[in-house]
Amino acid sequence: MSFIRLAKDHFDSADIIETILLKRMFTVSPLPSSDEASTAGATLICSDTFIKKNGGREKLIEMARQIKARLIIVITEHADDFSMTTDLGGKLINVSMPDITISNPVMHYGYNMVASLIDADGHLATGSDASLNMLNLAKKVAATDVTVFVNGPTGTGKEVLSRFVHFHSARKDKPFVGINCAAIPENMLEAILFGHEKGSFTGASTANKGIFRAADGGTLLLDEISEMPLSLQAKLLRVLQEKTVTPLGSQQEIDVDVRVIATTNRAMQDEINHGRFREDLYYRLNVFPLHTLSIADRAEDIIPIATALLKRHHSDLTTIPWMDESAIKMLTEYHWPGNVRELENVLQRAMVLASNGMITSADIIIDTAIGQLALPQHTATQQHAAFAL
Repeated sequence: MSFIRLAKDHFDSADIIETILLKRMFTVSPLPSSDEASTAGATLICSDTFIKKNGGREKLIEMARQIKARLIIVITEHADDFSMTTDLGGKLINVSMPDITISNPVMHYGYNMVASLIDADGHLATGSDASLNMLNLAKKVAATDVTVFVNGPTGTGKEVLSRFVHFHSARKDKPFVGINCAAIPENMLEAILFGHEKGSFTGASTANKGIFRAADGGTLLLDEISEMPLSLQAKLLRVLQEKTVTPLGSQQEIDVDVRVIATTNRAMQDEINHGRFREDLYYRLNVFPLHTLSIADRAEDIIPIATALLKRHHSDLTTIPWMDESAIKMLTEYHWPGNVRELENVLQRAMVLASNGMITSADIIIDTAIGQLALPQHTATQQHAAFAL
């Protein structure tokens, strides 16, 4: 559902939602429009006033059928409270949207949540120009078959970006297989990568084709490639050069066709200088480098990411909470050393603490140090009272 049909008539905030959708790389076209065929399967977004002015609910459903829309989102503007209800088996979502004061439209919590309701592969929760530029570059890379090396701090979405490249490539219908090179014991990594024959080592009761062959025709993600043992790096280099693998216990070379994406959070030149990573392998992998930024360096992504995470943790859309301006201010001004993983932790705590369907600054618990939390005032008071009993 990459296409959005947006009815701007009688919709005061149409420009805000359009800006947010374009930042997420959706294709937005007006409704009505003469170009109906190209947007089959689109999401239709309109205001409740638009429905009232254009024949009511039945007319809306007829309009959705004409353009073969798979999802309808109706916004009731200037509502007293935020709420969402579903109808037509979840294909119609009604959103009551309160007014908020915000200078930057891409930071609007409510309309970012609307964008996050649209399940569409290949679209990431972004709001910053830096991320949009990087994703446009990644799409260009995806159109080729070159090896990609993604470098960036922990928790900044390196695997998510890798999946984005795969989705926008000609290999999208083939497997995407990932392996964390730091999570596999050194004595097992070669067999897992390249496969093994039955009886090739103690415990090998059956043959295994390995993840290179499992990803054949698709994309192989070598996550945290900098943690790969030196002894295995030479073998990986040969596989990348020859495009063949030789399973353990076999003498037969087997052709493989994979696109390799490698990721790391380390400074690779330092790894090379200290003899921990082969320079020739690095240059074989680093054909096209992409770099992910800390979310503190792309603050306009924080609210889009937050809404996507909250939606992920609520299978029932009607229970998704509103976030007030005090909470938004805390989230966007914090420096997030743990990046998206830390943000997700903070949001899960807020979901536990939130009252009356509202996340406020009092519900935001930030890690002030490893193992220590900055508790909101009401929580700290409650804990003190509990210990005093």
